[in-house]
Amino acid sequence: MNPTPSQTVGPFYGFALPFPGGGDLATGGIVVHGYVYDGAGDPVPDALLEFWQPGPTGELRGRPGTLRRDPVNGAVLGRDGVEFTGFGRVPTDLDGHWTLRTLEPGNGYISVCVFARGLLHHLYTRIYFGQDRFLDSLPPERRQTLVPALERPGVHRFDIHLQGEKETVFLDLG
Repeated sequence: MNPTPSQTVGPFYGFALPFPGGGDLATGGIVVHGYVYDGAGDPVPDALLEFWQPGPTGELRGRPGTLRRDPVNGAVLGRDGVEFTGFGRVPTDLDGHWTLRTLEPGNGYISVCVFARGLLHHLYTRIYFGQDRFLDSLPPERRQTLVPALERPGVHRFDIHLQGEKETVFLDLG
């Protein structure tokens, strides 16, 4: 038997997958925000981004089970506010904007998975905060698509371009 082909993911996934506080991994750390743009340079208002990262020590094992649920109906209420899991899920708003509040990653980068309408397969990229052997191997113009702009202390902007001249570097992890 042949495998079932992938299907486009949205915009209907936005009803069940985002959860309250999905982009609030930690307080008192850094803010990373940006926009998702399509190939024409227009914002993507219905993308979903997942983030994985270690804490400041570089430890990759997050704390499981930190999402609180309503005991009556089982709805996700949000994080417990104490444990750092290293995982976040953020939808873009109507302007294609997203925000992540987190801690500085101990390994130097945050992994990102992008889901959006028209994508048959999700895309993987990274947000780098320091030097890295992989990052250094890229041509300067491609390298810049993986490095956030520092807007002010503690606030970084990272735009994701799905196609076009400014296309973000995406990784083939398959």
